[in-house]
Amino acid sequence: MRIHIINGPNLNLLGKRQPEIYGTQTFEDYFSTLVPAFPNHTLTYLQSNHDGGLIDALHAVGFDEDTGVVINPGGYTHTSIALADAVGGIEIPVVEVHISNVMEREPFRHISYLRGNCAHSIIGEGLDGYKKAIAWLISR
Repeated sequence: MRIHIINGPNLNLLGKRQPEIYGTQTFEDYFSTLVPAFPNHTLTYLQSNHDGGLIDALHAVGFDEDTGVVINPGGYTHTSIALADAVGGIEIPVVEVHISNVMEREPFRHISYLRGNCAHSIIGEGLDGYKKAIAWLISR
């Protein structure tokens, strides 16, 4: 299976930004542990601070067979109808991931425009939420 991990705005700052919430590990370092954890699958990673870049990435893979997406839309979770529409407009399963437990944070973070279009959501599991999301996609 091909799994595309797509991270949204500010996730390029993992390891630097608010380590008390997001930890001290960069996503690139974490990604290097994911690849060997799933040796029979192809993992790719993209991060963009622009919603159009995220939408383009979803459109590029959204109709491929034996493919899934793990997306952490960052702040676009709570603001981007266009990104929600992109997830709803593709055929492959998408798992929404959030490193922190957004339900225990500010009230605006409780809203996810994407969740209704995603096959599954994992929140508050730290970076290991990505590993759980990949395992969930593979188990389908």
